[in-house]
Amino acid sequence: MAQALQQEYMEMPIITKAYTTACVLTTAAVQLEIISPFQLYFNPDLIIKHYQIWRLFTTFLFFGTFGFNFLFNLIFTYRYCRSLEEGSFRGRPADFFYMFLFGGTLMIVIAIFVNQAFLGQAFTIMLVYIWCRRNPYVRMNFFGLLNFQAPYLPWVLLAFSLLLGNSVIVDLMGIAVGHVYFFLEDICPNQPGGMRLLKTPWIIKYIFESPIAENQPPPPEDRPGGFNWG
Repeated sequence: MAQALQQEYMEMPIITKAYTTACVLTTAAVQLEIISPFQLYFNPDLIIKHYQIWRLFTTFLFFGTFGFNFLFNLIFTYRYCRSLEEGSFRGRPADFFYMFLFGGTLMIVIAIFVNQAFLGQAFTIMLVYIWCRRNPYVRMNFFGLLNFQAPYLPWVLLAFSLLLGNSVIVDLMGIAVGHVYFFLEDICPNQPGGMRLLKTPWIIKYIFESPIAENQPPPPEDRPGGFNWG
């Protein structure tokens, strides 16, 4: 079992591995009382007045202490983050990182107005939303109870959060940010006279991509919008 988990971990693409590892280590540090959640949450006043810049990042790394909510979010983060990185972002790690940067920045701006302390769950929903919109023909099954097509999954998760008594603001934030990214990246460029508005900065491409990886397109079934079945 341990060997299988180790092999699975080593085969994870780099950005998915880095993000999920950071989430697990952050939660473990809180569980062991090395750090406190009060040192991690998003607080504009502490960031601006006391220069606690790390809060811009740690707010995305903590799903709560070890338990159902943490495990649920971690599994969804791992699955859909990896599916995106190995699917429609295959060979384009710079674009994938830029999606992280764009989504995280937009969530930070929204969090200022809706008073959200932790944004990890919203980020997970964003990943789920983008994957679902790019794979619209995939059939999903939720705990063996519901069967539906992929684009409905974010809304099913929102309803599940509502049943658990959680605030739906976080889920709605993830859906909204995911839709903004999908609209700008997948819909706008394909409209008459449209253009790609989220062009990845050259410095990010320089850091993340070699010339070979940059020119390697994903297969047709993994491109934005999913496979065209005719």
